[in-house]
Amino acid sequence: MLKVGVLTGGGDCPGLNAVIRAVVRRAEQHQFEVMGIRDGWRGLEEPTGRTMRLSRESTSGILHVGGTILGTSRTNPFKKPDGGETVLRNIKELGLGAVIAVGGEDTLGVANKLFDLGAKVVGVPKTIDNDLSGTDFTFGFDTAVSICTEAIDRLHSTAESHQRVMVCEVMGRHAGWIATHAGIAGGADAILVPEIPANLDEVCEHVKRRHARGKYFSIVVVAEGAKLAAGQLPPAKLDEFGHERLGGIGQLVADEIEKRTGFETRVTVLGHVQRGGSPTAHDRVLATRYGVFACDLVQKGDFGKMAALHGNEIVAVPLAEAVRELKTIDRDLYSLASVFFG
Repeated sequence: MLKVGVLTGGGDCPGLNAVIRAVVRRAEQHQFEVMGIRDGWRGLEEPTGRTMRLSRESTSGILHVGGTILGTSRTNPFKKPDGGETVLRNIKELGLGAVIAVGGEDTLGVANKLFDLGAKVVGVPKTIDNDLSGTDFTFGFDTAVSICTEAIDRLHSTAESHQRVMVCEVMGRHAGWIATHAGIAGGADAILVPEIPANLDEVCEHVKRRHARGKYFSIVVVAEGAKLAAGQLPPAKLDEFGHERLGGIGQLVADEIEKRTGFETRVTVLGHVQRGGSPTAHDRVLATRYGVFACDLVQKGDFGKMAALHGNEIVAVPLAEAVRELKTIDRDLYSLASVFFG
């Protein structure tokens, strides 16, 4: 009987448990045994105490549960000398005939390197930022957008009551998919994303125009990795390696809006609340489809591939294609959003 390992890596995300459940159910039909690997790639780097047999019984009732029953980490075995060889050796010692890795760019990047070394690996795309190439959408994204949209709806109420500008900072380190989708759905009056440097003067003009028309409140959605035009920011804070520290862009934008317009402005940072809780129906279905398809790839021996959504079809794409570059926002979609700015 073929033994298949499954692991979840990177940030947690609504829908991970739906994938695990789907893998187990499909594996049962293919007469595979499924071994859960705890804590992402760390579980194959240091497997002692980090494996568990997965069955229909142990995965019953987890479809709607957030997080991951297998735990996760951001471990990269290739950061250590001979780390890849260590993982390959442990895969062999555990008797795994294949590994299904569920994760984003980093997790699947490791999977691709292991495949190049001879490992039998299949990938499932996971990132709430929806910035993974090779697939139209990743599971978890719809849930994050729904959470952000509800938050924006609630901010509308207090913004209008107090005649304030409300700045809502959402996730999106390198891509503004969440900010753009949630901003459109929530009726934002300005959206700031990492891909398009924003001009604060223009943002403030949007707000002023609304006030001039008798709309004494505004909603500004800001991705955490949003960039502002040159000369509009104080010098960036750097870490010990000279890398710019992210975070706080929402507060900075709020402070600048209040200073430049004179309108009372408040900021809400949604942070990790976007990752938590039950997945939406859409993400439960998508995650389930991905899990079943990944198990089918194992059954066919079609390794080095990732399950992907193209249109409404689940297809196989090479892992190398999926991790080659980040998928940034659709500029046409952002142009549509800008119709409603101000």
